Amino acid sequence: MSQYPFFEVEYDRDRKIATLFLNRPEARNAMNGDFWFGLPGIVDELEADPQVRCVVVAARGKSFSTGLDIVDFFEKHRDVIGADSADAREELLAMILRMQAGMNRMAAGRNVYIAAVHRHCIGGGLDLIAACDIRLASEDASFSLREARVAIVADMGSLNRLPGIIGMGNTRLMAYTGRDFKASEAQTMGLVSAVYPDADTLLLEARKLAAEIAANPSIAVRGTKQVLNYIQDHSLEDGLREVALWNTAFIDSKDLREMVAAFREKRRPEFS
Repeated sequence: MSQYPFFEVEYDRDRKIATLFLNRPEARNAMNGDFWFGLPGIVDELEADPQVRCVVVAARGKSFSTGLDIVDFFEKHRDVIGADSADAREELLAMILRMQAGMNRMAAGRNVYIAAVHRHCIGGGLDLIAACDIRLASEDASFSLREARVAIVADMGSLNRLPGIIGMGNTRLMAYTGRDFKASEAQTMGLVSAVYPDADTLLLEARKLAAEIAANPSIAVRGTKQVLNYIQDHSLEDGLREVALWNTAFIDSKDLREMVAAFREKRRPEFS
């Protein structure tokens, strides 16, 4: 694997899972350029690894992430952000789109991504977990769509993805206020699926869930994710046709044949 200063990866190849750690603990995982421009590459490597089917996204240190490293970002990109020419505005647009790329690849990828959030999950941290398939938290976790408080319109995916996760009303509540929401509140609104007493238990349970998902036939999980992504912005009729087309093309897999054989022979299936 290439070197990505912001990240650390731990593999459990026996269970076909990986844990992607945010690893800038001295700054509470504030997202500098190493995060934004390194995430697409590390996601691509995880996606290309045939021994990885499910990825836990967790963090080293005291917080999951406090979001964009504002001082670092504005100091390094002051000329582009503050420029008054059309050419520079186009350059800024291209940079924002580059920054969106890593989370977009997670959301659209073949792997399943499970966010494991402890303590602070602010701004860009919320963008990151919104791009994941499943979100879990520790009791001390708090969530904030903070951008409105720092005079920014959130542009890394929260405004686009959260309505499909927690509904438009809750998204507007988070976005307009920029306030902190406790783990219990996040669970009530559907942002997180489960809350655990501490960070160690959270990581253990997240990995257990990842292994459970990775143990299922990979082609079925990939197809399910593709269909679920598709129906986010298509009609019921279009979604039903999409899943029909998927099964028309891929239902007769080696794993399905193994399942049928195992059922007939009254044994546990052994998936590829």
